[in-house]
Amino acid sequence: MKKVLTLTILCCLFLMNSFAIPLLPTTLTCEYMVNPLGIDTKTPRFSWTLSSAERNQLQSAYEIIVSDQMQELQQGKGNQWTTGKIISAQSIQLEYAGKPLQSFTKYYWRVRVVNQKNEASGWSEINSFETATLNANDWTAKWISDDSKNPAKDEDYYKEDRMPLLRKEFAAGKKIASARLYISGLGYYEAFLNGKKIGDHVLEPGFTTYKKQVLYSVYDVTAMLKKGNNVAGIMLGSGWWNPLPLRIFGRFDLRKIQQTGRPCVLAEIHITYTDGTKHTINTDESWQTAPGPVIHNNVYLGEKYDARLEQKNWNTIGAGKAGWKNASITTGPSGIITAQIAPPIRITKIIRPVKINEQGKDTFIVDMGQNFAGVARIKVKGPKGTKITMRLGEDVWPDGRLNFMTAVATQLKSPGAGGPGSPDIAWQEDGYILKGSGTETWQPQFTFHGFRYVEITGWPGKPTLADIEGLRMNSDVAQQGNFSCSNEMFNQLHKVIQWTFLSNIFSVQSDCPAREKMGYGADMVVSSNAFIYNYGMANFYTKAVTDFANEQQPDGGITEIAPFTGIADRGYGGDSGPMGWELGYSFLQKQLYDFYGDKQVIENNYPAFMKQMEFLQSKAKDDLFYWDIGDHEALDTKPDAFSASCFYYHHAKLAEEFAGILHKQDDSVKFAKLARNIKEAIISKYNVRNTGRFDNATQSAQTMALWYGLSPEKDSALAVLMSEYARHNMHLSTGIFSTKMMFDVLRENDRNEVAYTIANQKTFPGWGFMLANGATTLWETWAPTGTVYSQNHPMFGSVDEWFYRSLVGINPAAPGFQKIIIHPQPASDLTWAKGSYQCMYGTILSDWEKSSNGFALHAVIPVNTTALVYVPCKENAVVMEGAGKVTVARYEQGCAVVQVGSGEYFFRVGE
Repeated sequence: MKKVLTLTILCCLFLMNSFAIPLLPTTLTCEYMVNPLGIDTKTPRFSWTLSSAERNQLQSAYEIIVSDQMQELQQGKGNQWTTGKIISAQSIQLEYAGKPLQSFTKYYWRVRVVNQKNEASGWSEINSFETATLNANDWTAKWISDDSKNPAKDEDYYKEDRMPLLRKEFAAGKKIASARLYISGLGYYEAFLNGKKIGDHVLEPGFTTYKKQVLYSVYDVTAMLKKGNNVAGIMLGSGWWNPLPLRIFGRFDLRKIQQTGRPCVLAEIHITYTDGTKHTINTDESWQTAPGPVIHNNVYLGEKYDARLEQKNWNTIGAGKAGWKNASITTGPSGIITAQIAPPIRITKIIRPVKINEQGKDTFIVDMGQNFAGVARIKVKGPKGTKITMRLGEDVWPDGRLNFMTAVATQLKSPGAGGPGSPDIAWQEDGYILKGSGTETWQPQFTFHGFRYVEITGWPGKPTLADIEGLRMNSDVAQQGNFSCSNEMFNQLHKVIQWTFLSNIFSVQSDCPAREKMGYGADMVVSSNAFIYNYGMANFYTKAVTDFANEQQPDGGITEIAPFTGIADRGYGGDSGPMGWELGYSFLQKQLYDFYGDKQVIENNYPAFMKQMEFLQSKAKDDLFYWDIGDHEALDTKPDAFSASCFYYHHAKLAEEFAGILHKQDDSVKFAKLARNIKEAIISKYNVRNTGRFDNATQSAQTMALWYGLSPEKDSALAVLMSEYARHNMHLSTGIFSTKMMFDVLRENDRNEVAYTIANQKTFPGWGFMLANGATTLWETWAPTGTVYSQNHPMFGSVDEWFYRSLVGINPAAPGFQKIIIHPQPASDLTWAKGSYQCMYGTILSDWEKSSNGFALHAVIPVNTTALVYVPCKENAVVMEGAGKVTVARYEQGCAVVQVGSGEYFFRVGE
């Protein structure tokens, strides 16, 4: 009995001591990643979240230690960097400032913190980061290829073109401690060790402007190597590096716009033995190469694979040597080789078909039940030489035949439109030729498609539902937001938006995954906030910013698309894009700052942004611009000139803000003056005095005027906007920009009932109309899509941002959400809504419910942040939290405003 009592007392003391710890550092990240394997920055940034059982916890100091020896770190010492106790609340974006980091080295780090009462935490768990190549001369490998050449004539590119295999046998003579593969294979590659695929990435590396930048990845291959003989194997595909001379939209040949070449690879395997010695295997002319079974591949048109040409066990020890030759050294791309830190593309979901219909002789239509991006995988058994063809599309005709027209590459739908040798209709098509050996499983490796339906011809017998499956692919961004509510249409729409968003992130954020696959600036402007509320987009959008910087024109203009594909509609000379599309470059920097507290991206890009501002100022006419693509897909007449000037004003305001963030006072004053001049010029030209009307007073024009704060008669301008909604029977007529802006304007002006009514419409035009007509991803246009418009376009997904910002009310009040606003705006028949967002400081939760008894709000505020919580109620109503009343700071907009620190709260009003 005495032992039991003693044990009980000890347990209680332990629990009391555990709960007494006010703060605990958790979820340590380096460059937004947990234990990253290969980074190439010399000054990585550290962040951490904090957990506590107590409310109102703030960090007042921190200490970081970094070492290349874990044992030393376990003793609380850091031989690379020891900050000592730093009096600071900063727990995100802490820049390394220790001894110079060395390439190919693993470092360990941990942190401890102090709260506002000077109570210290223990050390965090030990985390790590591993450097890759920190200097250009770290690479000792060479670019190699099979020495094949591209055709002299455009039409010959469409003939059979077998992709190369490469292999290298090598010996590991000692016991292996660790091994890493550093690799970039252009256009795409798949790598193998001893017959097994390395990692789970697909379509590597990400698409970049190869003359400026080439990405490489790092893999831990320790467990795949063995003492003794090993063999490395690499398959190469064309990707974006070796495109067809397919004239995009009948005009733009990517081969004349981007740096291109034959498939090639640069790779190094670094082996560290247990005795400390090292061994490196490089790509060089000692590698062997032979043609492989991929006989044609293109990112738009698809892939063809002849299994009869497979080389059995080619990437294992003892494979046959017949037909192999030495690889050749090649020039390779000229861009700087940098580590790929954006999330890799992976297969993220397997989709089972819902039905198969026989459509005439030897033709089967497979319905996957869902529009998505990726490829189809088949399992088939049949005679050698059997040719199976799969055409893919987003829709079917009323008679059940495949409608591939919405997914045709860049609208190439007539003979010769794509250039010599191109198909008359550039549809998506994959082909497989059987080797005739048992059950064969195949999926394309070097292409991706946007599709719901697969038309199969040539199948031996009849395919079953078990014979085909869809492989959804996307950049594997982490889910960081969740939303649901009592409106089932909104829940369905939220799900459809997730499918749309994930279909359009394949290292670039595309407008559609089938027809174009391109990174349009405007599409990112209007949807990036919605993306960020749902997913961890920091490294993805950092790459997008770099893509635009890489494409900056000599005169400073920013392209419409990055990486650039030739399209420069209504730009301002050279290859610069229109104003709303150029905005993508600086707008994304602003989002990275607002959502992640990333000041570095602004600082790194400031010189290029200043060059862009000089360019824009040189093209302005009396502080105005007069043409733009404008509010794309608006149903009313677009106010193109007005919107162009608004976007110019936006650039100037961002320049003023960025200069302030970087403490460049002279620049800040200069751009503040420019912004005032632009605003005055816009008002002078487009404001119809004493009416509240701007330009043509459409929903687009009124919304932009209010969103940019241009109207000197705000109430009148808002009234005009309300009358426009009424004229359209409370439906929207907005395009991509003003749809996003509309929700902000209505939220900020306490008109959420109007926003709810518009978003909830079931008839044309609106999201409900899309859903009612079978959309499983968002359409490119409000109108039915027919044969032209894509059925998988993220630009109208900005409504999802409204779900988070307004319905559950989660908003940042300081960079990175160090200060938070929780301001739910219940509307109409909505009885509950629940949402969460994983910010840099931790998880924010807003979960509310209203009933006849009153209103209840469950909120969670992360440690080291504070929040203003808006609790909907009548003026001077009593607000309870837990068992007591709360102190209300003020009442406004039908809410009690309560200031809180970190912690979990249960507010209620009423019985």
